Amino acid sequence: MSETTIRTYSSDRQRTEEQTSDERENTTTCPECGGKLVNDEEHGETVCAECGLVIEEDGIDRGPEWRAFDSAEKDEKSRVGAPTTNMMHDKGLSTNIGWQDKDAYGNSLSSRQRQKMQRLRTWNERFRTRNSKERNLKQALGEIERMSSALGLPKEVRETASVIYRRALDEDLLPGRSIEGVATASVYAAARQMQTPRSIDEVATVSRIDEMEFKRTYRYIVRELSLEVAPADPASYVPRFASELDLSDEVERRARELLSNAQEQGVTSGKSPVGLAAAAIYAASLLVNQKVTQSEVSEVTDVSEVTIRNRYQELLEATEVGA
Repeated sequence: MSETTIRTYSSDRQRTEEQTSDERENTTTCPECGGKLVNDEEHGETVCAECGLVIEEDGIDRGPEWRAFDSAEKDEKSRVGAPTTNMMHDKGLSTNIGWQDKDAYGNSLSSRQRQKMQRLRTWNERFRTRNSKERNLKQALGEIERMSSALGLPKEVRETASVIYRRALDEDLLPGRSIEGVATASVYAAARQMQTPRSIDEVATVSRIDEMEFKRTYRYIVRELSLEVAPADPASYVPRFASELDLSDEVERRARELLSNAQEQGVTSGKSPVGLAAAAIYAASLLVNQKVTQSEVSEVTDVSEVTIRNRYQELLEATEVGA
């Protein structure tokens, strides 16, 4: 009697597993021809790609119930949150409570409700930074955002700088170094990696640390994180300098040619890329008769007039040799 019961249970279980397997196959293959099933979201149907048999109709539309005809209207109607970003310590996944003491209809809250909302804001801020690591990261990312904004760096550079700082924090490279120092080094390294470099003097000007600490921290971060930072190309500084001096595209083109000839002749080796870019701008402006003074170039590029005179002579000589 016992053996019969065991056989029956085993047989039922096997039959159930076979039915489940068959149902799973039926949901992905056509019952008529065995072809692959595809979802037609436009018509709300599930059809066979081989024979066209409609397996299921009146499917649920999981998209928005509103329509938008341009990107501005889509952003206005969309009710989802902002995408995740490395520029915020919680990647933008936390809740923000607005500072306006008004309800959904625009009516002012009562005194009791305002006190309650203020208390909620306080606790929300406490929950967002639950430990010292998150507080450290929040302060550092704020510094990165401030310096990047002052330097006019694009969003891609800010994201890269945030990732570099997160790596330094995860690998425990901060003990013995200031948060501002590692943040400044991250911004400088990210700008170099993304081909939008800024000079050391420019970065040091907007930083809250001295230049020596900045350079020392930068070398340490690059070495410990094995960052691939190529030498700065002098030509990458030319468009920004030309724009700030309000020079024409012809000057920018001739400056690039001068730098290209100098690199072929090996003149640029071991010299400051910012100084070379400043000298190329000055030399190119003379060649196209759109004169600009050395003092004006020096003020914009933060390079001394002596350096501009020496470098621009070298660039012109290299061009004559190349010709």
